[in-house]
Amino acid sequence: MASADQIKALLRAYVAGDDPQFLTVANQVAAREAKFGHTRLASDLLDLINQAKTRSETTTPSKPIPIAQPKGELSGLLSVSYPKLRLSDMVLPAEMMGRMERIIKEQRQASHIRSYGLSPSRKMLFVGEPGTGKTLSAGVLAGELSLPLFVVRLEGLITRFMGETASKLRLVFDSIAHIRGVYLFDEFDSIGSQRGLKNDVGEIRRVLNSFLQFIESDESHSLIIAATNHPAILDRALFRRFDDILEFTLPDVDLTARLLKTKLSRFPNIEINWNDIAHKTGGMSHAELVRACENAIKTVIISDKKTLDSADLLNAIEERRSAHPDS
Repeated sequence: MASADQIKALLRAYVAGDDPQFLTVANQVAAREAKFGHTRLASDLLDLINQAKTRSETTTPSKPIPIAQPKGELSGLLSVSYPKLRLSDMVLPAEMMGRMERIIKEQRQASHIRSYGLSPSRKMLFVGEPGTGKTLSAGVLAGELSLPLFVVRLEGLITRFMGETASKLRLVFDSIAHIRGVYLFDEFDSIGSQRGLKNDVGEIRRVLNSFLQFIESDESHSLIIAATNHPAILDRALFRRFDDILEFTLPDVDLTARLLKTKLSRFPNIEINWNDIAHKTGGMSHAELVRACENAIKTVIISDKKTLDSADLLNAIEERRSAHPDS
């Protein structure tokens, strides 16, 4: 039978009108029954869950889903949003796109995977230079899975008082266990740096040790994502705690051309030599290229031009490069 915590979670989701969370917990109940060998009951529960999903999709396709809002002390530790991003909104290398698709598919078939005594990938480390899509990818996973995106506020988490940061970290992992979502630890190197570095302080060592313990013991159904621009300084003990490590890189010429085409496709009249432009953007990140495209469109709109051409886009790219010389 369902555990007491699962029964309470079902009732909380019902009272809140949160259908996705209700179905998520119901899936957990089915997985629990399968684990204890009650295969007939687990199968019946899955059939009912699938019927509920079908009815929800056909009768209330646009029903708003309430966002779980952090309360009390958690409100200073987590910010929450409900992204509508989809994988089709991203332009990624084929290998990275395949890995993202795999994560999403595993999550969508989580109950079936658990019925075999396995777990879907849900603890991930995103590494890569700024602007290469780490935060966007976390939002895409949340959007594809209809889950809230919780961003851990490190400025609220880390304090100078002994033991207080670890206590706050426990609150975050309690939320991870009780409210299913995508939890993003951005700039993770601020708490995950190697123990023994010259600038290491005792409190950060304790926080890292606490994080290692929490993530090791976590058996929730939330997705935990740690993102960093500096993987080289992360403590080596962290890496084996993650199910997947995804490396985000700057776009090459072909990917840059695809990205520019995608982001400018909404403008009706375009006269651009994509490959020529792509060869002149070396070193620019996804985020900088997107901003350059947006600025080019806005420039054409306010100047009453009918056509967006290569010169407009090049000017926007150079403006971004001048404003951010490291790009």
